[in-house]
Amino acid sequence: MSSGTRLTRWVVAVPMAALALATIYPLVFTANVAMKTRREYVLDRFSLADSFSFDNIVKAWTSVGMSRYFFNSVIVVACSVALLLLLGSMAGFALARLTFRGSSALFLGILAALFVPFQVIMVPLARIMADVGLMDTYPGLILAYVAQFLPFTIFLLTSYYSTVPPDIVDAARIDGNTVYGVYWRIMIPIGAPALLSVGVLNALFCWNDVLISLLMMPSAEHRTLMVGVTSLRGQYSDDIPTFASGVLIAAIPVLVVYLFLQRQIADGVTAGSTKG
Repeated sequence: MSSGTRLTRWVVAVPMAALALATIYPLVFTANVAMKTRREYVLDRFSLADSFSFDNIVKAWTSVGMSRYFFNSVIVVACSVALLLLLGSMAGFALARLTFRGSSALFLGILAALFVPFQVIMVPLARIMADVGLMDTYPGLILAYVAQFLPFTIFLLTSYYSTVPPDIVDAARIDGNTVYGVYWRIMIPIGAPALLSVGVLNALFCWNDVLISLLMMPSAEHRTLMVGVTSLRGQYSDDIPTFASGVLIAAIPVLVVYLFLQRQIADGVTAGSTKG
């Protein structure tokens, strides 16, 4: 290996290592604070915890109510992602492979919706949800998430399905499949990488959301996890270890998703550009 190659590798490796440490350190610091007592934190917030106790995490999960917030988020995210994938895959298949009047205008309208921030529609959305009785309900928040993230889902899946060779669809139609048969037997299996990628991204969007959830679920009983963590900041401003425990509980599911699905996420993101 030449000296120039070694130098190039060091030039790349050192900044990447620094970036990795900068990314990992906040999580390690939060976990360390969560293991401390209030006294240990006040005396020295940056030192290692003396006992590494899980009492604060148990307190946040049981007494503070993080368990209820956690299961609220699981229900809402699971239902939202399932509905997004169903509607997004149908619309993506139709826009990419079916010919009908107004399809181009419809796709441009979906693209335009990507540029509309939620703050623009939040007041009319809240009024509509209140009028139809969906405010502070699971279906109301699920529909709000679907409305917000469906254009993004349709755009990605349309781009992916556009790369599928038309001969595959034509062959399926010749074999006697209806449009729904082509969608279910051909497009769903072929689109599995993209569906997994879009599903994970939408799950992270919904899981990390605060604004939409806070607007649609104002009561404490129906709070999602991120809204619950935000509320801890005010309630436990003098008990930072408990607040850090809530942050850690909210971060662990996201970390697990990245650890176990990072390969699938990368494959799904690049699949639309490599098929053809």
